[in-house]
Amino acid sequence: MSAAQQRRTWDIHGGVHPAENKHQSVQTPIKTASIPDTLVFPLSQHIGAPAKPIVSVGDQVLKGQMIAEAGGFVSVPVHASTSGEVIAIENANIIHSSGMAAPAIIIKPDGKETWTDHQGVDDYSQLDKAALVNIVRNAGIAGMGGAGFPSAVKLNTRPDQEIKTLIINGTECEPYITADDILMRERAEQIIEGAKILQHIVQPEEVLIGVEDNKPEGIAALKKAAQGTDVEIVVFPTKYPSGGEKQLIQILTGKEVPAGGLPADIGIVCQNIGTTVAIYKAVTLGEPLISRITTVTGEAVDQQQNYEVLLGTPVKFLLRESGFHPEKAARLIAGGPMMGFAIESDDVPIVKATNCILVPTEQEIPSPPPAQACIRCGMCAEACPASLLPQQLFWFAQSKNHDGLKDHHLMDCIECGACSFVCPSNIPLVQYYRASKADIRQTEADARKAEYSKERFEARQDRLAKIEEEKERKRIERQQKAAKAAEAKEKQAKDSKANADKDAVQAAIERTNAAKAAPAAAAPATDDPVAAAIARAKAKASGEATDPAADAQAKIQGLEKRLEKAKAKLQTAKDTNDENLPAFESSVEKLEAKIAEAKANAPATSTPATGIPADDPVAAAIARAKAKAAGQDVATDPIEEAKSKIAALEKRLSKAEAKAVAAKESGDENLAAFESSVEKLQAKLADAKAALPAQEPAEETAKEPAAVDAPASDDPVAAAIARAQAKRNGGDTDVDPKAKLENDIASLEKRLKASQEKLAMAEAEGADTVDAFNSSIQKLQSKLDAAQSELAALTGAEAPAAAPTTAPEPAQEETPSTVDDPVQAAIERAKAKRANADNVDPADKLKQDIVSLEKRIKNTSEKLATAEAEGADTADVLNSSLSKLQDKLEKAQQELETL
Repeated sequence: MSAAQQRRTWDIHGGVHPAENKHQSVQTPIKTASIPDTLVFPLSQHIGAPAKPIVSVGDQVLKGQMIAEAGGFVSVPVHASTSGEVIAIENANIIHSSGMAAPAIIIKPDGKETWTDHQGVDDYSQLDKAALVNIVRNAGIAGMGGAGFPSAVKLNTRPDQEIKTLIINGTECEPYITADDILMRERAEQIIEGAKILQHIVQPEEVLIGVEDNKPEGIAALKKAAQGTDVEIVVFPTKYPSGGEKQLIQILTGKEVPAGGLPADIGIVCQNIGTTVAIYKAVTLGEPLISRITTVTGEAVDQQQNYEVLLGTPVKFLLRESGFHPEKAARLIAGGPMMGFAIESDDVPIVKATNCILVPTEQEIPSPPPAQACIRCGMCAEACPASLLPQQLFWFAQSKNHDGLKDHHLMDCIECGACSFVCPSNIPLVQYYRASKADIRQTEADARKAEYSKERFEARQDRLAKIEEEKERKRIERQQKAAKAAEAKEKQAKDSKANADKDAVQAAIERTNAAKAAPAAAAPATDDPVAAAIARAKAKASGEATDPAADAQAKIQGLEKRLEKAKAKLQTAKDTNDENLPAFESSVEKLEAKIAEAKANAPATSTPATGIPADDPVAAAIARAKAKAAGQDVATDPIEEAKSKIAALEKRLSKAEAKAVAAKESGDENLAAFESSVEKLQAKLADAKAALPAQEPAEETAKEPAAVDAPASDDPVAAAIARAQAKRNGGDTDVDPKAKLENDIASLEKRLKASQEKLAMAEAEGADTVDAFNSSIQKLQSKLDAAQSELAALTGAEAPAAAPTTAPEPAQEETPSTVDDPVQAAIERAKAKRANADNVDPADKLKQDIVSLEKRIKNTSEKLATAEAEGADTADVLNSSLSKLQDKLEKAQQELETL
């Protein structure tokens, strides 16, 4: 006995026997359809995520070239079925029961049929499961029996799933459709080879090909091709819908797939005949899925037969090749009469799951009569192959009772149409079930979306709460830090006062003891600057005279200690690349300057040394400082002082310019500060040079017995030296009063202009220094008026009218002088800004306040860094001020968020 006779089969529940009408389309062999003028490739030809285009309009593509990649795990790519040009990527009508449009790639064939590079596998047995599954996935193969589920997903079973049976579905139970039957007749060898490839992938214990007994020619061809293999051909009685996956598994194995489960859960994998052939071509020939066998049947066409048609071919083109008569067609059906659906237009493309185009006449398949009320006959329940209760499902679907539909397992319905076929009331039950399934899926999708939105909202609320908690924590920490600093400062002040009182008492005791001791006893010298400072403080508290030289030396030692600390902090800032590095460098420079000045001003213990070279202004300045500190009457030379000041300014200017150049090259963010420092030093140096007297010295006075020749008038330095010597010796110089007044007026005008600019900026920003600037401008204006009056009296001219101390109101017409005066322009801008303050939007005002506060916080931070680097006493005050500014900034930001 043959394997087909030995194999036991099982029957399924329900089922019907509609008219088959298969013989019309198997009278002729498979015909290759022509290439149409345009090909339309929908991106969603399968169950799962749509494919993603990887070509652009205008690209030239080759036959078999991938034009859209898989959009996810449950997805397949799309390939061009011929060579040509991509002319559009847009929405196009697709085969769907709703008549919807979907994104598609449209190609205009060039007629050359030029293949892309492709190559099959010589020996697939040398490849592992993962490699073969990857070939199937890249070939774009999906189930070709009508469902369109990605084949690679089916084959990629979990490691814990042991597959015992591989089933090839050759049932094709739907009336009119013969695409699989013609494949079994003409390409049985390819089916068997494809089954062996699938056997190598899933490694089952047995391979079965199930075929209904209404296909004798196909069964004979399969048995012949399967000789010598372990592929078993199983034949069983014809009944609709035996071709359903779960129904076929039950017929061949007697096992039932659990509700909501998959065949792999019970150790079975099932593939379609057409899918098996496509897998064979992909592995052995390297060809992707670009064509399929489609049945064109119905009495409205002259030539009913099976075509091998390129995917993307319009249905109207295929019907035209078959001799279609639109006037005869009652309707156009995609699929068979039981599970197919009517389509509104023939302007839709053939896709991977299109196994049949049916165009019956009215006599062939009459239109269904109007639906009547359900009579509760129960015939639908008897015909249902899934053992459901169609009558109950119908009532739940009418009332949109989704919970009732789920409880009665609506999702297990295979939409075979057996219930509608037997219904005496002609109720379109399947349409109700399809609509209810779509509603349930949409409701579940909306629920998932709402849950996701809820999770995002809650996560945002948690994030905002954490931010507020962090702000509150930082605010409390700053308040506690400020409170501790204030408490420590208060305690330090109390301790200092108590120590001062104690020191005063101790000093009184020591003075009493000192009075009793020998007056000639000398105090021991000490090298401890702290002890020396305490001794000086005690002496000062007791009213005793202190040694200026010792005071100066103690000051120098203190400055040197501060310099050491500042250098250490500077080195740390360089190592850590601190953003306040310029502040530390500035602190070191200031301390070095203070030490140099303190050493220069340190008094000598005896009379100043004589014989200081006249051409050494630094030595002369040191000598004068020492003499002055010692209380000696030393005549000062203004020329020497001016030259010393100029020399010091030039040295500072040179250093500042070097730093500015370095900052510019490195892109330092403090470049503006360095450039401002250079400008200020240049202005000071210019003022210092202008302050040198410009007249020739007079002749020597009585104190100088020898006459001195007057220097040349073009040597201002020599003239200044001569005038200084004459002034020091009590003589008069020939300084021109008029020139002196003119210099004073120029200096006062320059200072007045700078003060007016600062006043304008302060008024624009609403700073607290407006009153101080107004007072300063009034004083400078008074000095300028007095100097101008004096100059006018000296020259005999009329003094100019006093300028107003406040900015004048702008004239009706702007004169050129007003336009060119930057001070007046700044004042007018400040007034205009202040006048428009009331009309500013609160949000804009808060934004301006935030910018101003951020700027003040930055300046205060820089000052605090400098104070800490120098060890100054103002560090605590600056720290407290910085905390207050930060609180104001947070408050302003919160107010802005509420707006």
